[in-house]
Amino acid sequence: MSEQIHISADQEEMLPITDTDGNVIGSAWRSECHNGSHLIHPVIHVHIYNSKGEIYLQKRSMAKKIQPGKWDTAVGGHIVYGEEEALALKREAWEEAGVENGEFEKITKYLWEGKVETEVINVYKCHYENPKIISVDEIDDGRFWTKQEIEHHIGKEIFTPNFESEFQRIKNLL
Repeated sequence: MSEQIHISADQEEMLPITDTDGNVIGSAWRSECHNGSHLIHPVIHVHIYNSKGEIYLQKRSMAKKIQPGKWDTAVGGHIVYGEEEALALKREAWEEAGVENGEFEKITKYLWEGKVETEVINVYKCHYENPKIISVDEIDDGRFWTKQEIEHHIGKEIFTPNFESEFQRIKNLL
């Protein structure tokens, strides 16, 4: 795989539409899913941690329509229509953090409803020492944080609301 992938932060793609359990019931364009329709669609989140127990976060590009410039889960991306979850997991881990041959453990799945979208979030964790920014159009920065640093910054508009909620849900599983 190449070192850098240049993907527009607003790239249009066909996404599966699901019920609240994640069963596919149709499809829609990404723009339709993010326009306030709250069509439920599946995503992958991967929390990357190192041998010190620190958690790697990405800083979302200022070009992103949703939560630009905020720190977020290391890997977060859509499962595209017709794609298996395992393939989406590997693709997104590579595209957003340069993870090759990672061992992923699924830790939970839940329904998230934000201001403009609703997602079934499939949450994984992965031990990886050297993530790197691959998708320079989607990510402005990335670094490891201690759990204490994260706790200290919650509620201060540093992180996406989704990350803050998810971190509280899974912090004891990381």
